[in-house]
Amino acid sequence: MLSLSSMPSTSSVFSTYTSIAASAMLVKTMINELQNIINQLVPRKLQEILLAWFEKFFGNKESAPEELTLIIDESARYDNNEIYDAAELYLSKRISPTANQLHVFKDRGDAELTVEITRGEEITDTFEGIDLVWRFITKETKDSSDRSTERKSARLSFHKQYRDKVLKSYLPYVMERKKAIQDANRVIELHSLGGRGRTVDLNHPSTFDTLAMDPIQKKELMDDLDRFLERKDFYRRVGKLWKRGYLLYGPPGTGKSSLIAAMANYLKFDIYDLELASLYHNSEFKELMTRTSNKSIIVIEDIDCTIQMQDRGRRGYSQENGQLTLSGLLNFVDGLWSSCGDERIFVFTTNYKDRLDPALLRPGRMDMHVHMSYCTPAGFKILASNYLNTQDHSLFAEIEELIKQLEVTPAEIAGELIKTNDVDAALKGLNEFLLRKKETKSEKPSVEEETKADDESDEE
Repeated sequence: MLSLSSMPSTSSVFSTYTSIAASAMLVKTMINELQNIINQLVPRKLQEILLAWFEKFFGNKESAPEELTLIIDESARYDNNEIYDAAELYLSKRISPTANQLHVFKDRGDAELTVEITRGEEITDTFEGIDLVWRFITKETKDSSDRSTERKSARLSFHKQYRDKVLKSYLPYVMERKKAIQDANRVIELHSLGGRGRTVDLNHPSTFDTLAMDPIQKKELMDDLDRFLERKDFYRRVGKLWKRGYLLYGPPGTGKSSLIAAMANYLKFDIYDLELASLYHNSEFKELMTRTSNKSIIVIEDIDCTIQMQDRGRRGYSQENGQLTLSGLLNFVDGLWSSCGDERIFVFTTNYKDRLDPALLRPGRMDMHVHMSYCTPAGFKILASNYLNTQDHSLFAEIEELIKQLEVTPAEIAGELIKTNDVDAALKGLNEFLLRKKETKSEKPSVEEETKADDESDEE
């Protein structure tokens, strides 16, 4: 049995503890000094190699994960590697806050800064429970002429058991994300076809939300555009070109050009404005088709004014009249040369639909006819919200009633609302404008009265 007399004294225990602590401190100091000496004498890269070698031969092989690394080079044979491009863009949106170095730049015309990872930085990602590690590597090589070139590659590491899932699901997902990011950041361009030809960025702010258009008609058009985008396989299966035609018709000032801009912004499609007046031969249509790209809207505005669109059913029709023929235009829209691209939309505009040849209006050429009518009460409310940021006012009821009685275009209403930022003053000015227009309408003789007056003049 342990007696109290045999127990060490408190001073002895304290002395022993002090000795042990001093020895531990000495050992720690020696290890730190040894680490400093190693860091000074042995390059860090060599340390990593030695450490990896020791882990390989002396580490716990049973607990070490079986890792697979995919090497994705920037170039594939004679072209860029789409997987590398997709990974670079996809991972630029998933940079970790703990990244040590980043590249930041801004091109002229860009709205935001572009941030990219530096070479050697690791980026971790997770996909359906799989942990993935990306690292971008740059190696410098020299050719036979001793010229230095850079070879870039991405290395994707993960557990071997997920090999098929990464190849069949994860990498296709990265490709899809690249397309979505590019579409979201795409700068829409406006191209001029014919004449000198110019290209500028389309900065038109028109959207379907801001269009003073009948809500039901607007939804029908948007649904039709969505359906067109989703039916690539359908068009191929039935043997039809992946294109669609729209005819926008109605009085001037009803928003036909704004609708085209809204369609481009909605679809993220470039616009090609075809200037028919600058063309002299039907063969020029073929050359113009080769200049257009996929995901584009080809526009011919005021078709009844820019080319002599004779009705082929009328007497006196001739293929030789005018610089261009209707047959040439029809071949441009749905002939063989219209098949040199996919996902194209043709838009024709006119103020007078009845002046166009029926052959141009049939389905397959102009699949959907959109009547751009005079402003409605619903359209007025959209304009009031756009220009005055107001959804209700005491003058709304009177203005809407006047709009029902008159033929007033959205452009006319917008012209009144834009005159001042004061809501009361702007709506009062619009109300007075509509009242004057109503008085002018009542003073103007009707068509029947004008016809009767002409008949009486002829009798005299």
